[in-house]
Amino acid sequence: MFLKINTRSHQISVSATSEPQLIVDEEDKARAERMVKKKQQRTQYLLSAVAATSLILFTAIVATVYRYSSQTADGSPFPYFELFSSLLCTVGAAVGMEFYARYAHKYLWHETWMWSLPEEWRKEWNKPFWKLHESHHEPREGAFENNDIFAVMNAVPAFGLILYGFLNSGEWPGICYGIGLGITVFGMAYMFVHDGMIHKRFPVGPIEEVPYLKKIAAAHRIHHGEKYDGVPYGLFFGLDELEKIGGLGELEEVLRAAEERDKAAKEAKEMRTKS
Repeated sequence: MFLKINTRSHQISVSATSEPQLIVDEEDKARAERMVKKKQQRTQYLLSAVAATSLILFTAIVATVYRYSSQTADGSPFPYFELFSSLLCTVGAAVGMEFYARYAHKYLWHETWMWSLPEEWRKEWNKPFWKLHESHHEPREGAFENNDIFAVMNAVPAFGLILYGFLNSGEWPGICYGIGLGITVFGMAYMFVHDGMIHKRFPVGPIEEVPYLKKIAAAHRIHHGEKYDGVPYGLFFGLDELEKIGGLGELEEVLRAAEERDKAAKEAKEMRTKS
């Protein structure tokens, strides 16, 4: 309760406290601060992603052109077969990384579908893997998470293969060069689809409207929901995993729910804009 004094009429009135309003104001303030922090984190990750992707693409293009053009500097014929082998290995390595990621995700990082299994009950070799990957299944604090270390681990052999292939000529170095590029291509695609589109760590623009990628996103949400013991563990071929266990019906439900959320979010945004 508080007193309200009208100095002109010399009247005193008693009113209820505005405590509920204060609570609402505090909640709104906290929500606004979280939104600002989240926006800053997304911007930070976006800048990192764009910078890394631009640097990698530029370096890969320049290195590839130089690698094959330099072999003809002394008048030697252009190594078409070596180039074809490199391109074939690039595609093969990119596709192969999906199957490796599925295997590592299921049998190394999780080891068991019981995600809530206490760490002390896990096998000793699995503990360090789960300790890193667990951060991906918990609310993220900051722009990065411990799980990101796996991307760095994949980048090390990719860089080594590319460097070896760049510094040496011949079919075998060309194959290594192609494999390294394939691992890199998969990593960049994974970053934009998984980190950007699915987990909203940074905006990805129009690729969010690609129908097949929407299905991939829905399938990954099923993985986080643990409905089918963690399936799908893969990303780009996750639909195939769901089909094998009869999970396509659940996929359609998740897609419909996502469309309804997007529609509601757009309507709310339009209302805020009008007001």
